[in-house]
Amino acid sequence: MRKYLKFIVLFLFAVLLLWLFLRNLNLQEVSQSFRKANGWYLWLAAAIISFGYLLRAIRWKVLLAPITPSSLKELFATTTVGYAAIFLIGRAGEIVRPMWLPMRDPRVRPSTALVTLGLERIFDLAALACFFAVNLLWFVPPAGRETEFEYVATVGYALLGAVAAGFVALVIYQRISDRVIAWTARVTDQSFIPQRIRLIILSILEKLSGALSILKDWREMLLVSFWSFMLWLAISLPTWLVLLAFDLPFSFSDSLVIMGIAAVSSVIPTPGGAAGAFHTATAASLVFLRNDMRTEDAAAVSIAMHLVYFAPALVFGLYYFLHGDISIERFRSLLSSEHAVEEIESDSPGMVNSES
Repeated sequence: MRKYLKFIVLFLFAVLLLWLFLRNLNLQEVSQSFRKANGWYLWLAAAIISFGYLLRAIRWKVLLAPITPSSLKELFATTTVGYAAIFLIGRAGEIVRPMWLPMRDPRVRPSTALVTLGLERIFDLAALACFFAVNLLWFVPPAGRETEFEYVATVGYALLGAVAAGFVALVIYQRISDRVIAWTARVTDQSFIPQRIRLIILSILEKLSGALSILKDWREMLLVSFWSFMLWLAISLPTWLVLLAFDLPFSFSDSLVIMGIAAVSSVIPTPGGAAGAFHTATAASLVFLRNDMRTEDAAAVSIAMHLVYFAPALVFGLYYFLHGDISIERFRSLLSSEHAVEEIESDSPGMVNSES
């Protein structure tokens, strides 16, 4: 009941955000602007986004490689099903990927999938921050608005510094992970800490250490970095293509700023791919960069960009879901946090079991 109530609240919040986004717009003008868009650019953008899901699957395979072999076909299917779930029910759908893959590829344990997806998020954040930061270093402000963008280079350097510091912290953890895990095992061996919670924490720490072994292998590190770069290039190019479809005077550099803002807004946990929040943030970034732009045109672009970003995952995800030999009831159980705990608990590290 609590799970359904949470979904209803988030759904109503998404409806509210959409209403706030649309309430002051002339919808007829938005429709006219949308119909003027060049369909070829939009279809090409959607095709590149689709290719991006394959790049995600390839990178996931590289992240899993130090721990276990995996199937690229199942990784691609799981990736699209997972993102379709995120679109349909919001960020609660994140749990689908680490739960779905072990059913399709038994070589991959749930905790392994979960930890490597955590690493995926780290590399995504690092790649996005680098794209955004490097762009800010050479960003050319609109004429007459130089003072508004006075500190963009400083922000760029700060983002690059944060990325570097984050990776240094991960390297340090990987090198001292045995001591960290042993210390955590001692500290959590208390009567007031549930044993299942202790096992889950230690399992995740152990798997994280194994996954971070790629940081000791320059070849693995370069591979993950390369596929992360290619992935975000496969997101930035469609962003620019959507702007070209509407014949707007934005540069590729401008599109990277818009992509960064759109990507951040997409983490809002509402159904429909952060519906409302994504549209509002994207339209606002367009108007901010070009303050002479009509709000109706900005709204039409944000709607098109939302469709380009999320529609391919929905199409592929529904296809693989319908051909996945998994019942609706089984799919619903995947969305249960209690079910996820049980799956990860069953994959607890051997060191903890031996202690017990």
